[in-house]
Amino acid sequence: MIRNLAALMLLLAVTLLSGCESMQSAMGGSGAGSSGGASALTGLLTQQLGVTENQANGGIGAMLKLAQEKLAKGDFDQVAKAVPGADKYLGTAKQLLGGKNVGDMAGLQSAFSKLGMSPDMIGKFSPLVTQFVGSTNPQAGQLLAGVLK
Repeated sequence: MIRNLAALMLLLAVTLLSGCESMQSAMGGSGAGSSGGASALTGLLTQQLGVTENQANGGIGAMLKLAQEKLAKGDFDQVAKAVPGADKYLGTAKQLLGGKNVGDMAGLQSAFSKLGMSPDMIGKFSPLVTQFVGSTNPQAGQLLAGVLK
């Protein structure tokens, strides 16, 4: 019951943040170097987990990069379409990783470490990111969750 309530609250927060994205963009976004404002997903992570915008973008990017490496092209395309700004996140991951692959969960931990986050943050990012993706495309959310196990 509590888990369902938490999922419902998360979905509500994601929906509300999606509506706020255009307002953030109109107000100039948040953070230096912001290109049109933080996405709803970035905003969700910064609010829920207290991470910086850079940490949120890098963490999402590293997760997407791992999914790109592990999933069939068509499956990854579903995931990417469910994440507004997926190309931006992947670009952030490319810079973070120096063009190298994430490879596996140890590589994901290394990427999070480079962002100044402990490995346990992966366990906090994963449900938020997969639920966000799943709220747009349930199958894509399941695909991403499978990669992040």
